[in-house]
Amino acid sequence: MIPATRGTDARPAFAACAALARDHYENFPVRAPLLPREVRDDLAAVYAFCRTTDDLGDDYPGDRLAALAAWEEAVREALDGRREPLDDGAPFLAALATTARRRAIPAELFLRVVEANRRDQTIRRHADDAALLEYCSFSATPVGRMVLRVLGHDDARLDELSDATCVGLQLANFWQDLARDWAQGRCYLPLDACRRHGVEPERELGRDRASERLRALVADRVADARGWLLRGWPLADHLPVRWRPLVRSFSRGGWAILDTIEAKGFDTLASRPVVPRRRRRAILALELLRAPRRGVPLAR
Repeated sequence: MIPATRGTDARPAFAACAALARDHYENFPVRAPLLPREVRDDLAAVYAFCRTTDDLGDDYPGDRLAALAAWEEAVREALDGRREPLDDGAPFLAALATTARRRAIPAELFLRVVEANRRDQTIRRHADDAALLEYCSFSATPVGRMVLRVLGHDDARLDELSDATCVGLQLANFWQDLARDWAQGRCYLPLDACRRHGVEPERELGRDRASERLRALVADRVADARGWLLRGWPLADHLPVRWRPLVRSFSRGGWAILDTIEAKGFDTLASRPVVPRRRRRAILALELLRAPRRGVPLAR
């Protein structure tokens, strides 16, 4: 499905990754300024891989499982150095292979993200928080570990803090995208939590506005996501000063979307809450000023 070429110059691929990162909305900065060029390139390559994988899982018009299988094989071959596949639809794997080699990123981290999207095709409900967190170990935490490897860190303590941060970010995205996910037939609200709040997803998530019961459930889930972000917040304090603004901005972006959900009365069916670009830029600018300080609080 994805033709290959050998000996591909990765520079155009990195440029394509950067363009993709610029053109897509995210709750957090993907390519922060003042970072070394190679770090910005490698972060863009990681982002482009994740974005492409998610697009196959969410928007591919044909057989998504087949498309994901073909993508996984192309990723494996690129990471193994057997070939560097490129095509007009996904000119990113040459960049990804270069990034993975120079940062020693394990292939398993990339393959777990593909597996998360594969699971999305067949697992449409999650029984409880344990099941949702297990899903996050494929969809979210591998991405944070990729970022740490790009920044030059391979440490179990840092991975644990990164995992907490990424769970919080993933949960924030889930509650932001209740309507979008429902349109795909998916519900990430744990079913046991739905029962506790008297929410029947099949009756409520297709509506134009959230019921009081659903709002209360989302408020509970937002509080849980904040708890995860707080748990992972000390990560930046363990990193060199130059990486702190980027890492702190990830958490601030997640916190900002949770604040936006709260400001909408915890109703994300009526409209999708987003953090304006100027707010995201302000978050990063403020963290650049705070970078030398340790112990900067998140909830401010």
